[in-house]
Amino acid sequence: MLLTTRARYAIMATVDLSKHAIDKPAKMADIAERQDISANYLEQILNVLKHAEIVDAVKGPGGGYKLKNSSDELYIADIIKAVAEPVKFTKCGETKPCSNKNAKCQTHALWKGLERNIVSYLSAISVSDVSQGKIANL
Repeated sequence: MLLTTRARYAIMATVDLSKHAIDKPAKMADIAERQDISANYLEQILNVLKHAEIVDAVKGPGGGYKLKNSSDELYIADIIKAVAEPVKFTKCGETKPCSNKNAKCQTHALWKGLERNIVSYLSAISVSDVSQGKIANL
């Protein structure tokens, strides 16, 4: 599984906000420049995060974006979920079987277990952990 660009950029933008939008909102253009993200694409991502109530958009002079809640209370899994990017290693789903014989593949449990572990890991890491460098480089 590869994390999509959309999910990676959403995480990068929220970490940026946790560092640069403390006293006042951060301007989208500044986030885009710091993170090397297209402003148009970033605007789409920030709108999704706004609708998911992860960020607030502040209008007017001095406006921009800021995190809706503390970065200690926002987890990486929340951001990935907000941009509708599933952590998925199997092709099967609710209505689609794993194989063409309508049975689970032999490795199904392996991939589902990996999915659960990744989601659990990402659910334990806050945006604050990332912005403060508390994540070990493995």
